[in-house]
Amino acid sequence: MTPQPLVPRKFPTQERSRRKFSAMLAAARQLLTEVGFESLTCEEIASRAEVPIGTLYQYFANKYVIVCELDRLDTVAVREELTAFASEVPSLEWPVLLEKFLDHLAALWRDDPSRRAVWLAVQSTPATRATASQNERVLAEQVSRLLAPLTPSQRTRRDMMSQVLVHTAYSLLSFSVQDGHDHPETVSELKRMLAGYLLLEESTSSV
Repeated sequence: MTPQPLVPRKFPTQERSRRKFSAMLAAARQLLTEVGFESLTCEEIASRAEVPIGTLYQYFANKYVIVCELDRLDTVAVREELTAFASEVPSLEWPVLLEKFLDHLAALWRDDPSRRAVWLAVQSTPATRATASQNERVLAEQVSRLLAPLTPSQRTRRDMMSQVLVHTAYSLLSFSVQDGHDHPETVSELKRMLAGYLLLEESTSSV
């Protein structure tokens, strides 16, 4: 049986509640980077956000839901950037678009340690992984639409191709920012890998 996605119990509707909601998520993101997921507690999140623990539990059942919401927000931000890049498609060749977008993602992971912290946290349980997969799938659906002109003969495979592209990018970006790893070199290899994959599809489609 597939685990149900983890989502907040409710979302705030009033400005004051939205500020508290955002403060709790910001506190969780900061603590996650500082202490790691294993040591993260709802009590510490509430204390850092300066809200009663009861307020936190009105919105979040536990810390697993919190990290899934952080992952969703990170995905939304990437989708917005991808939409902006996609608007350049008429004036850019897709390899240039791919390189620009991967450079943007790489900068996010390099400059914001919480990106990797959140990504690792949502790999911790079947339910968090299922929720993260759902978030990735939403992004992959957007990638699939961008790939359509490039892969006209691969309609049945395009969704899976897009999921592979997204998950590969996220996995290698996480790898790139680990201690002892060369971030620019890893990103360069990621670009070569994904560009080669798409070039193969393009050449196959043109036969």
